[in-house]
Amino acid sequence: MNFDFDTVIPRRGSDSVKWDLRPDVLPMWVADMDFRAAPCIIEALQRKVDHGVFGYTHIPDSFYAAVRGWFSDRHGWAIGPQAIIPISGLVPAASIALEALGCRGGKVVMHTPAYNCFFSNIRNTGGILADSPLVQDRATRKFRIDFDAFEQTCSDPEVKAFLLCNPHNPTGRLWSREELERLGDICLRHGIPVISDEIHCEITAPGTSYTPFASIKAEFAQNCISLVSPSKSFNIAGLQAACMVCERPDWRERIDRVINDWEHCDLNPLGVAALQAAYTPEGAEWLEGMRRRVFDNFQILKDRFERELPQCPVTELEATYLAWIDCSALSLSGKQIEEELITHEKVWINGGGIYGDDRFIRINIACPEATLQDGLDRILKGLNRIQQKQ
Repeated sequence: MNFDFDTVIPRRGSDSVKWDLRPDVLPMWVADMDFRAAPCIIEALQRKVDHGVFGYTHIPDSFYAAVRGWFSDRHGWAIGPQAIIPISGLVPAASIALEALGCRGGKVVMHTPAYNCFFSNIRNTGGILADSPLVQDRATRKFRIDFDAFEQTCSDPEVKAFLLCNPHNPTGRLWSREELERLGDICLRHGIPVISDEIHCEITAPGTSYTPFASIKAEFAQNCISLVSPSKSFNIAGLQAACMVCERPDWRERIDRVINDWEHCDLNPLGVAALQAAYTPEGAEWLEGMRRRVFDNFQILKDRFERELPQCPVTELEATYLAWIDCSALSLSGKQIEEELITHEKVWINGGGIYGDDRFIRINIACPEATLQDGLDRILKGLNRIQQKQ
């Protein structure tokens, strides 16, 4: 089936965080795609709407079966029948996991730069960041893990957990099985539980696939809380349906206690229907088309930066729809660049400071090509203006 990823869908006036917070600018910041959801999802939601009753929802067996079947068929991950814990979203799930693992007052290891909400997850649960910075290979433009530094950080007895992002936001790394295995072995040696946020797991370059951390070894599955959701991959974040996956009964009891203490018990009934529709062959077909559009967009962005502003090298993208661009050659910080582009070019990107590295900017490229080209015209005009002032 052919899906339309080229038509620009007007979103202003729809109470969109992305489009309506600043109606005067072109938004290329928050991780929210501008594509219509898969037809199978829209049809499932329409059936719920036509029914007309939206009361409290019991999570059916078909919900759990959809999650287990999807990850088994696509990624070889055999999830235990009792391991899935439904949750409204992965940001609260990360905090719930940290609280359940007893991280309050202890240190939490994280690779930086990192998804900005991870910093608040650690802070809000009373933890202390134990930074393990990624290193960029200048030749390949990819980020890599400094395993010696990671192990040294993990050897601190005050470390209570490792917060992993697989694949990685914002650097766009698709961690290999070998890299994940080394991380997992280090954590086992030092008795450190892993919380693995895998929300971008399906947005990988065509022909590639991510490796679920918990699928690598049985020991990893017993030392891990995985966080998964179709929200990013299928652009349904507003429907609030996600899962925590935990094979250990004792950890599940702790998680359940925190969920009830914090009153995160109920899921949106539309989200329950949407997840089950997404995790189907029809959803997978739409997903393949979306991935092609996103990585075609990345090639467009990369080519234009190489031609028009080679001073700002683009990090190679293996996963996510978020381009990570090194602007350290310019005179301004990422935050200052963000403000300049909003003011003068009416385009909104993210400065890298909120992710832990203000030399970079992050650009959301999950949009029709016409929107992308308009945004790149504005971004490159603004960056060249900044560069010429130096």
